[in-house]
Amino acid sequence: MPNFMFRTIAMPAMVWAVLSAVSMLGQAQVITPTPPADRDAAIEIFKQLIEINTTDTPLGNVTTAATAMQKRFLDAGFSAEDVHLLGPSPRKMNLVVRIKGSGAGSGTGKPVLFLCHIDVVEALPKDWHTEPFKFIEKDGYYYGRGTQDMKDSDAALVETFLRLHREGYKPQRDLILALTADEEGGDFNGANWLVQNHRELVDAAFVINPDAGGIDLDHGKPIEADVEATEKRYADFSVTAVNRGGHSSLPRPDNAIYELTAALSKLAAFKFPFELNGVTRAYATEMTKLASSQTASDLRAILTTPPDQAAIDRLSADAGWNSVLHTTCVATRLAGGHANNALPQTAEANINCRILPGHTPDEIKKQLIDLFADPGLKVETVMKGSIASGLLSGHSPEPPPPLDEVFVPMRKLVDQIWPGTPVVPEMETGASDSVYFNAVGIPCYGFSAIALEHNDVRAHGQDERLPVDSYAKSLDFFYAYTKALGK
Repeated sequence: MPNFMFRTIAMPAMVWAVLSAVSMLGQAQVITPTPPADRDAAIEIFKQLIEINTTDTPLGNVTTAATAMQKRFLDAGFSAEDVHLLGPSPRKMNLVVRIKGSGAGSGTGKPVLFLCHIDVVEALPKDWHTEPFKFIEKDGYYYGRGTQDMKDSDAALVETFLRLHREGYKPQRDLILALTADEEGGDFNGANWLVQNHRELVDAAFVINPDAGGIDLDHGKPIEADVEATEKRYADFSVTAVNRGGHSSLPRPDNAIYELTAALSKLAAFKFPFELNGVTRAYATEMTKLASSQTASDLRAILTTPPDQAAIDRLSADAGWNSVLHTTCVATRLAGGHANNALPQTAEANINCRILPGHTPDEIKKQLIDLFADPGLKVETVMKGSIASGLLSGHSPEPPPPLDEVFVPMRKLVDQIWPGTPVVPEMETGASDSVYFNAVGIPCYGFSAIALEHNDVRAHGQDERLPVDSYAKSLDFFYAYTKALGK
């Protein structure tokens, strides 16, 4: 930032006030290593959360983890009126914790919400080389289900809130931490339930959701810090063909499986239109500086008006870029027939779609029907199990411009921990609980402050693990970043 100090005499009061506000916005908290006692406390919280099974199974219980964290906050001296354990199911309770602000300072004064799910995907011990629900440190890693998704961030933010309380920190605006159930596909999604039933507890100027984003490493070198600034909409559709069936010795072309697979072949060959929004355009622009020469050239070509179709085609041949540039739909399950010696009477496929912002599932459903062009096929929206089941027909808003109050301090802190690493807004091609807050007009930003190698992402997979050093740095980041946002 230029130094304006020597020009203050000639500067009008209003201009100086604006520049002072910008200067204050740019002042991020200075990173200091987490003290050993606080780091040990954070590791103990991490261990406790990993060793509580929070899967959506008979053995799992999210409430056990939420209650354990509630006890920590109450034992630390948080007021009971600022620690809420609540939810629609006895086994799927959510915890909402608030550090009240002074109300001083400029801006909207609305709270900042940190949103963290505490449920995890099932892990079978026979598939792992360590016990999935045992916190194990070895060879520079922490092992256990949830070490990457996302009990690392859960624990880091629990300890951050506890540390701020121990230090008597008083932010200008309220800071909220929500530990929620069922992000991974259960029937009692905590984020959605809180938005719909207790909006007053989680209403915020914006949300930081560490279930996305992070530092990409290439052989230990940080390449970029990805920040989710929008995400695709998740939707499932069933496609069903029905036929009168018959004996397999008398085959006919009007076979339910043939009709269904013909439709799926059309889908496999189809591409939804190329689109850029404010976030993906900014991402593509930033990646022109980081990508290989051919990719960078193609990215520059799609940013022109009109975009170059040959460049779109080359980029779309890569699954990653294809998902950024297009809505995608793919068949994920297939069932049909009732006997080996009978023509099938029904055949059904599940089609999973990840929909660009600005479009609704109903719109995509119509496009599928038009693509198949077969009145004998039935296309229906599948509600159960969808991460956005309550929002399938709702509006999917275009992403708002990234907020300076989120990105200015983030960039300064990232540069302190991972010097020279660019902070890049991106669109999440998967899905997270941010969808529920985006739907009610609360912008969400996903950043985990976790550094991982490209080839060591093990969330939902075998032998999930997190580098010890990565967890330590996330503690340093979240402590400083939470204080910076609380100003």
